[in-house]
Amino acid sequence: MVDPALVGPWHCLGDWFTETSSSNNSNSDSNSNSKQSPSTPFEAAHGVDLWGYERQDPSFNNTFNLAMASDSGMMNLVIGECREVFEGLRSLVDVGGGTGTVARIITRAFPGLKCTVLDLPHVVEGLENCESLKFVGGDMFEAVPSADAVLLKLMLHAWRDEDCVKVLKKCREAIGGRNGKGKVIIIDIVISDNDDGESTSTKLYFDLLMMTVARGRERTEKEWEQNFLEAGFRRFKIRPTFGLRSLIEVYP
Repeated sequence: MVDPALVGPWHCLGDWFTETSSSNNSNSDSNSNSKQSPSTPFEAAHGVDLWGYERQDPSFNNTFNLAMASDSGMMNLVIGECREVFEGLRSLVDVGGGTGTVARIITRAFPGLKCTVLDLPHVVEGLENCESLKFVGGDMFEAVPSADAVLLKLMLHAWRDEDCVKVLKKCREAIGGRNGKGKVIIIDIVISDNDDGESTSTKLYFDLLMMTVARGRERTEKEWEQNFLEAGFRRFKIRPTFGLRSLIEVYP
């Protein structure tokens, strides 16, 4: 949170809002030659989006991956309280799974489960495969490896609704489509009217953070449902039991 690369975009918020407003006005006037404003304050500060910045700055990429790995310890809590979510699965793909911290926790708890980590090529480059875990470099918007289940941990909140739907459609294909028996497991923030004031404030901070550094947002249950239905899923179940995060099971 205090890395200079993440602090800088907050100082660009005012200019970004102004440029975005001007760009929208120009587009409404059908001025095809108007300059497009940066899609996020992060891009306004650095000239590239978050993922492009990771690729060009190995130090930041390493820090980012370490931060994601340190947060993944919560999976021990998830498995402890919701073990049945993973029982019976033979294979699982962790989309955006970084260096494999979450996948290793899962395979230790379920030795017969084969895990695949899908992430960008520069993230998984040089990581070693083993019998229960392999790494695949790729693009989740293009394809997700086939499996009984797909895990999306703190992934979708970094993307716009239309992008989330694209990813969810690829996940549905990976688990066998409409006639498949698999599921998508999502660990992410769900904004609820039942949250206390402190939880709501923190979730809304993350909402602002996602707008600033990525293209995403936090969502209410109704907004999640809309994305699921648009991607072709028919039912889902939310377990709001992990502090700010909820576990969502989504079925075709």
